[in-house]
Amino acid sequence: MQDWIEPLLALLALPRYGLSTLFVAAFVSATLLPIGSEPALFGLLKLNPELFWPAIGVATLGNTLGGMLDWWLGYGAHQVADKYHKSRTHLKALDYLQRLGPKACLLAWLPIVGDPLCAVAGWLRLPFWPCAGYMLVGKFLRYVTMTTVLLWVWPQ
Repeated sequence: MQDWIEPLLALLALPRYGLSTLFVAAFVSATLLPIGSEPALFGLLKLNPELFWPAIGVATLGNTLGGMLDWWLGYGAHQVADKYHKSRTHLKALDYLQRLGPKACLLAWLPIVGDPLCAVAGWLRLPFWPCAGYMLVGKFLRYVTMTTVLLWVWPQ
């Protein structure tokens, strides 16, 4: 088993393929899979602090593209979700999101609810590009805040 793990870890090693690995981790973590990109970002920046802004940019881009994929998945799942349209909680949540519109996608950075929120925005057919823009701003602010706190305010 160790024969395949070592080459895989060497391929994904942060110092060698840092930004591309970070992009993939950020993209996948923005989908509905329960994976976080923050450890990859933090590890890369601990090893290469000079990559702060490029890493923030790559993580934001990857995470935003993953959120945009969620939007499209929600858009395509509209008919499947119609079977739940009578639930009171469901109706209240949809009403709230429709009132907020694309600005609701600023909350895409939230753990647990942020990624499904992007899918719901697509399901509601909220305008794609404004949603993507708000996702970008929210995710960028999350990465800057989280990384600043981990690296300088609360260093290990």
